[in-house]
Amino acid sequence: MQLIESILAEAADIARLRRDIHAHPELCFEEVRTADLVARQLEAWGIEVHRHIGRTGLVGVIRNGSSRRGVGIRADMDALPIQEHNHFEHASKHPGKMHACGHDGHTAMLLGAAQYLAKHRNFDGSVYLIFQPAEEGGGGAREMIRDGLFERFPMEAIFGAHNWPGLAAGQIAVKTGPAFASSNEFKVTIRGKGCHGAMPHMGTDPVPAACQMVQAFQTIVTRNKHPLDTAVISVTMIHTGEATNVIPESCEMQGTVRTFTTGVLDLIENRMRRIVQSTAEAFELEADFEFERNYPPTVNHDAEAHFIRRVGTELLGADNVKEFVATMGAEDFSYFLLEKPGCYFVIGNGDGAHRDGGHGLGPCTLHNPSYDFNDQLLPIGASLWVRVAEAWLNR
Repeated sequence: MQLIESILAEAADIARLRRDIHAHPELCFEEVRTADLVARQLEAWGIEVHRHIGRTGLVGVIRNGSSRRGVGIRADMDALPIQEHNHFEHASKHPGKMHACGHDGHTAMLLGAAQYLAKHRNFDGSVYLIFQPAEEGGGGAREMIRDGLFERFPMEAIFGAHNWPGLAAGQIAVKTGPAFASSNEFKVTIRGKGCHGAMPHMGTDPVPAACQMVQAFQTIVTRNKHPLDTAVISVTMIHTGEATNVIPESCEMQGTVRTFTTGVLDLIENRMRRIVQSTAEAFELEADFEFERNYPPTVNHDAEAHFIRRVGTELLGADNVKEFVATMGAEDFSYFLLEKPGCYFVIGNGDGAHRDGGHGLGPCTLHNPSYDFNDQLLPIGASLWVRVAEAWLNR
């Protein structure tokens, strides 16, 4: 492993910034304090800052030489609506809000790289430091694009990374093609006629129809799509009834659908709609079906994924560059990859042994109230981002 010495020397200061951000989490599109902290640091290092891109997002620009080429590196800034179970000094000071996904660390890694790049500028072109809001369900990447991100900052490619618990610190994992799934939500409302539970013939019960629909949805996965295509349909909420002796008038179901391709998603949405409508008709009920497409699949571009593997191998060693196993989790970096070539990969966060005394008893996994980012990653991620920027612009 050949980390940059000056970044290692600044690691403690970057860790303090990370822990400050962790202690003051802000939810999507509320990242005012975080954005101010980032902007102040960038400006202190002589970096040009553009604010209010995607509402609370910002972009730092570091230029050198005469080339018009540019590369983008993205970090997300928002936290989650989770009550933190940790009790160490930098635990969340805001009840019900927590950096349970490591965006505090992602922001700090990019700040560490920014400090070095601003001082040394061993490249020819422009590095665009993208600090994005609202990854956790707000579609902050989409909003930055709508605010002219790629027109105002003409980059050839864009790169991003996420910490990954379970992968050893000092390792990265990369995958060409689909790496994260699309994220979609559905809602089914079934309307019947309520009656006394002892006299079911007097009403029209929506509950048996809901049970049939839940079972039939799974046949889409097992009988309609190609066996080699990946998809998940999960009914995660069923709400109906108020008393044990009353057949309810209505039933509501909600859940999520995950796929790696739009074609499979189209098939699933169409089949679910037909199942809902046909089942309701068979049970002499009425039903509404709503389907909301949120984040598209995150699909890495081949050349850029190979580029990350090469840079990672040179910095960390071949044994520390792994093949990423695609996940059905979602990531709004997908919006960037629909517009520009790029790659989204993961950086090992370890097994949780890094957590200070006072951490919660739960595992150190993403979206868990006992999670904490591993500060050992800060010089690794910062060094990696520096080498990515330099290698891309000096090709």
